[in-house]
Amino acid sequence: MALQCGIVGLTNVGKTTIFNCFSDTKAQITNYSFSTNKSNIGMVKVPDPRLYELENYQPTEKVIQTTVEIVDIPGLTKGSSTGEGIGNKFLADLRNTDAIIHVLRCFDDKNLLHVEGSVDPVRDIELLDFELQVQDIESIERKIIKYRKLVKAGDKKAKYVIEVLNTYKNHLESFQSARTVPVSDEDKEYVADLFLLTSKPVMYVCNVDEASAINGNKYVDSVKEALKYQDTEILVIAAQIEAEISELETKEERMEFLEDFGLSEPGVNKLIRSAYALLNLQTFFTIGPKEIRAWTMKKGMNAPQAAGVIHSDLERGFIRAEVIKYNDFMELKSEQKCKEKGKLYVEGKSYIVDDGDILHIRFNV
Repeated sequence: MALQCGIVGLTNVGKTTIFNCFSDTKAQITNYSFSTNKSNIGMVKVPDPRLYELENYQPTEKVIQTTVEIVDIPGLTKGSSTGEGIGNKFLADLRNTDAIIHVLRCFDDKNLLHVEGSVDPVRDIELLDFELQVQDIESIERKIIKYRKLVKAGDKKAKYVIEVLNTYKNHLESFQSARTVPVSDEDKEYVADLFLLTSKPVMYVCNVDEASAINGNKYVDSVKEALKYQDTEILVIAAQIEAEISELETKEERMEFLEDFGLSEPGVNKLIRSAYALLNLQTFFTIGPKEIRAWTMKKGMNAPQAAGVIHSDLERGFIRAEVIKYNDFMELKSEQKCKEKGKLYVEGKSYIVDDGDILHIRFNV
């Protein structure tokens, strides 16, 4: 699935450190503002313990995780929408993503200056939101000019489109985001081609010091209070701990290190899974002696569409899907037992695939 999450934040908040923890693409880290001149893209494996549970009952040659694409957008600052710092280029990179992970600095460090002079994550949220809103207003204004010309040319629908665009413009000018504009799904289609920055789903990552890795701190509390009425996820991650974990070679070493800090798994694992969900993605499995594999699909896909994720021939020649629910397989421990107990279902083209479904596609081309 060609979907991307963009990691954003003000400069020197630790987002590139986090990016490097889960990506094979290692980006340069410095303590200097605007020292990076390009975005970094990494294909990130999605941690899914179910894959290895399946392997317990289906011996296989290899296990293949699914992936999600993460883009590390260089640090932004006040005025980015008008070219300050490194500016518009990276907002354009962000426009091409499908969801946003906003990293916030929630730790004190006198040796690492904050670009705004003090640590205040709520201010940082408002600052970055404002920059994105300014960009969105400019995009909408350009489209309004285009449609005014169509009105003069006698296009009857153009007048209504302008009304919708003005609804967006007024909402953004009141410091609100496009994702909360009170319009119908049909009206949202009139701005779909603009890829508005503030229409993208967003989650927040509070980057804390080691002592705050489990319970957070006053900065995290302020973020939770500021966002309590928003439908968004807030994760707490200590980037420095994550960086040290990522350098360890064995699973045993990593688990021992985590236990020392009272953690059950690396925070970046939670972040990757949350990014996956933020993109409205879910996983289905194919299993066999050659490979057990996780596949990425959009939530709500039917069986032929899921088959198309594997190969376009499977979608084109789809006949049926043989489906075993993950929990049934775990309980009965084999495909044969699932058949005997009536837990292998034969589904047609209208079947909506669930997260964790084990599929075998029958097709003919």
